[in-house]
Amino acid sequence: MLGIALSVCVSQTAMGWGRVGHDAIAYIAACNLTKKAEKRIEKYLGHSIVYDASWMDDYRATPAYKHTSQWHTAAVNEDFYYTDAVRKPGGDAVSALEDAIKLLQNYKQLDDSTLVVNLKYVIHLVGDMHCPTHVRYPGISNYNIKINNKEHSYHSVWDSYIIESNRKWYYTEWQQQLDRCSRKEKKALAAGTPRDWFHETAVDCRVIYDWAPKGSSQGRDFLNQAEPLAEKQILKAGYRLARLLNDLFG
Repeated sequence: MLGIALSVCVSQTAMGWGRVGHDAIAYIAACNLTKKAEKRIEKYLGHSIVYDASWMDDYRATPAYKHTSQWHTAAVNEDFYYTDAVRKPGGDAVSALEDAIKLLQNYKQLDDSTLVVNLKYVIHLVGDMHCPTHVRYPGISNYNIKINNKEHSYHSVWDSYIIESNRKWYYTEWQQQLDRCSRKEKKALAAGTPRDWFHETAVDCRVIYDWAPKGSSQGRDFLNQAEPLAEKQILKAGYRLARLLNDLFG
């Protein structure tokens, strides 16, 4: 059903998607919140979830949040599963997201500052765990490639270069163009747990290292091949973020 829905809907230091990608994910989610969830969330944040989509990237280098700097990626084993055996001792994207969700399940018992910071974690980390280069595979580390004869970190290529070079869209346009699924399709795409989603991301995104091997020189053909995968990941992240927030606050 996931494959059918997607075919219908969308023919080192890790920074995440970049501001455009995170804003697009958050806005897709915002447009799919229930009225009750939206009202409750904005009561605590004081604004839309889009406002805080990149908050974790903005604050990761500050003394108070330096411990979150490694939370933006996560590893999988040889079978593409996230397990406790590959979990980082200080946390990673999956464990930090799971911890934040667990706290927010009893959000009425939390003080406002604890509630707000964990809500910001959820908003950002759902996006990060769907970024292709935020999956750490055994035996693969970040490397450089050339695009149009200019050298780039392959990680940064997926964080921002692909979506920002192919589409000159504002985050609202990303939602307008991608968020076209039926209610049934959205439900199918949003089903599962964060660990399910991360496994799916790992399976679907392993191919990017075949598309652009270390030291390779790429051009428009690579960007055209990569763009649909980036769009699918952004759309899924938006629907899944909405589902989590609706479950917690709706």
